[in-house]
Amino acid sequence: MSRVVHPIEVESYRILRERVDLSQLPPLSRAVTERVVHASADLCYVDDLVCDEAALESGLAALRAGAPVVTDVAMVAAGITRAGLELVCPVAEPAAAELGRSAGITRSAAAVRIARDRVGPGAVWVVGCAPTALVELLTVDAAPALVVGLPVGFVGAAESKAALRASGLPAVSNVGEKGGSAVAAAALNALLYVEEKS
Repeated sequence: MSRVVHPIEVESYRILRERVDLSQLPPLSRAVTERVVHASADLCYVDDLVCDEAALESGLAALRAGAPVVTDVAMVAAGITRAGLELVCPVAEPAAAELGRSAGITRSAAAVRIARDRVGPGAVWVVGCAPTALVELLTVDAAPALVVGLPVGFVGAAESKAALRASGLPAVSNVGEKGGSAVAAAALNALLYVEEKS
């Protein structure tokens, strides 16, 4: 089923494209950048977002093949607007709290371990809230198709995203402390909307 684009969104994109020309970006990088700027009304993401076209192509191929999408928090999952995806978000499960306590890690990090065991390799991971989830993802052998790493915060967010970029994993991230659930969901939605047009 095709997504119906609301006139407000059409007008938002018109204003965005009037303010900044992203036509020089490769198609998926442009789609992600525009969707993130649209969702945040923050033009700073034009220079702050780090997209890799090959990584985005990998993520899109995985989504087309039915890969599960793992999110660090329910707010990210709630922002993903296409039905029919296998969304995995174990952070609120009692097992995540129990594992976090027993392993001496955050509930978000514990949820990454649980999700990794549940989905196996080739999933698309979307982290928009917890830097500790992103750090944990880098330590487990998740073999993701794509990591959308856009956690927010003054403690560990910038460092976790720098570590993601240094890891060599296929990823979208940004430089600095900003990010968040809406931005992370927007980056994934950009790929889902491209998929709908194909």
